[in-house]
Amino acid sequence: MGVHAPEMPIEVDDQTGVWTTDALPMLYVPRHFFVNNHMGIEDEIGAERYAGILYKAGYKSAYFWCEQEAECHGISGADVWHHYLKRLSQRGWGLFITEELDIEKGTAKVRLENSAFVYHYEKIHGKKVNRKVDYMFTGWFAGALDQIAEAQGLAVRTKAEQTQCAAEEGCDVGYFEVTPL
Repeated sequence: MGVHAPEMPIEVDDQTGVWTTDALPMLYVPRHFFVNNHMGIEDEIGAERYAGILYKAGYKSAYFWCEQEAECHGISGADVWHHYLKRLSQRGWGLFITEELDIEKGTAKVRLENSAFVYHYEKIHGKKVNRKVDYMFTGWFAGALDQIAEAQGLAVRTKAEQTQCAAEEGCDVGYFEVTPL
């Protein structure tokens, strides 16, 4: 297994210590810290309720991110989508691969390999937990696609769903599908 330095620009403000990538403030935290907090909230309020909360917040965040990145880099359409998935992958959430994308129709299919959540859940439990644990990502794809479509003057609005997770028996990768509302 080879390793390499991060492939995205990271700047740290000398006075504030704030990390930025492409002029957006970022946080750099250990994966176990983040996922343990995630699991703690899930234990308290339940995965289904937590998934609903994260969907709305993730949608809003992805929409904002795509809007800012499109402006920062002077990109639009599918270029924004691919840039978004590239940056998600570069940040260690997992490897996000676009299998299908049709902005005009409001559809997409994303494969997720090496999910940070699947890795941590399996490490903690010593086996597959046989449920979808990547639900934090779901709203991201609808938010991204809706921002890109709206920026192109398209009226389509979408919803996203995780259809498969590598934490489920018999599955090696996760899948998310985006469809029109």
